[in-house]
Amino acid sequence: MTATAQPAHVILNVNVLDVGIAPGAWTLDDVPAGAFVDAGHFVQAARTAERGTLDALFLADGPALREDPRHKPGRALEPGVILSAVAAETEYLGLIGTLSTTFNDPVELAERLLSLDHASGGRLGWNVVTTYSPAAAGNFGLTEMPDRDARYRRAEEFVEVVRALWDSALDGGVVHHHGEHFDVEWGLRTPPSAQGYPLFVQAGGSPAGRILAGRSAHAVFSAELTAAAAIRHYRHVKSVAREAGRDPGEVKILPGLTTIIGSTEAEALQRFQTLFRSVDEGPERIRLEATLGVPLDSLDFDRPLPEAVLAGPPDPSTFSASLGFRESIVELARERDLTLRELIRELHGGAGHRAVIGTPEDVADTIEDWFRRGAADGFNLMPDAFPSGLTTFVDEVVPILRRRGLFRHEYTDSTLRERFGLPVPAPAAVRV
Repeated sequence: MTATAQPAHVILNVNVLDVGIAPGAWTLDDVPAGAFVDAGHFVQAARTAERGTLDALFLADGPALREDPRHKPGRALEPGVILSAVAAETEYLGLIGTLSTTFNDPVELAERLLSLDHASGGRLGWNVVTTYSPAAAGNFGLTEMPDRDARYRRAEEFVEVVRALWDSALDGGVVHHHGEHFDVEWGLRTPPSAQGYPLFVQAGGSPAGRILAGRSAHAVFSAELTAAAAIRHYRHVKSVAREAGRDPGEVKILPGLTTIIGSTEAEALQRFQTLFRSVDEGPERIRLEATLGVPLDSLDFDRPLPEAVLAGPPDPSTFSASLGFRESIVELARERDLTLRELIRELHGGAGHRAVIGTPEDVADTIEDWFRRGAADGFNLMPDAFPSGLTTFVDEVVPILRRRGLFRHEYTDSTLRERFGLPVPAPAAVRV
């Protein structure tokens, strides 16, 4: 693959956010009440994804409650448990799990993830996050979260150590690392997997996160609401990779894509109104308030966001929410001059990802347009509700993408690294 080439096909992962990204997903008749603690729920989603020849199942996660359980129960199972269950019940589907560099140990995590990658036949990816939720700090005995710069310094060194440990599994070497955060004299006992070791995935959208992604990641889960912003992000991360001496084609940019699908536009809109009818109040409004970093009650809902809000948080290093989500939302508000009320409705629950409300053809059109314009190498799909939203995508959108020559008809490779067009790592010549 050349430095400027895109994948031969669109990459499509499915992000299984409990029973769906829609606030009202829990109200549907086909959603069991205990799905968030049922490994079988995730296995069912994985089987549907594999039937549609999707690339991977993606698990977002954090070491704290993401949602107020009075409004929406959040997943309570550890991601490794879910991915292990999915690995045992699938043959080709990739497995991408989110684990924090702030609240884990690199030696233990490296061995745990390589073990799962080995057991799954080389289908694993690690989504590297630094964790920004203040609630997580208290769960680990901290009175406050380390600031953004400190978290990313630790993350860079953490990834460096994990990569060296995985390299040590290839040739039986020992890692000699003495840095700011970690002292390691160790070699992994776990054998390499069919793909060598797991892929690095990165989901941070801050400036530091994009630098980390360009230097280290094989795939980037980005948050973009407009094609123009997505193109700028795509080019920036690829340029960082090039400056780091990497082939930019080995960094896949995968924005999130929320799908609300109906057989007609009217049917899709009705589904949206059913599942997202409370987006201007309750937990979704609270989430947007946290993302912007300002109390919404202090703003006029029928006027565009004031410049003081659009300009950004006063101190990005101490801002406790996602800078990537904030930037995505601000870009949309600027581009379309939206009032706050219009912005809340447009965000479908406060998320910073593109959403398509329409027919299967509408969804396929967006995927093709962003792919061909160089805004994305693929997408992390976020169906409105499981299982119905994913089933509709597999049964009705995937065939359209296949007819257009944008997606595979069958799996032709067994590892996630092969599917992403990445070389198998060779034993490292130099240890960190």
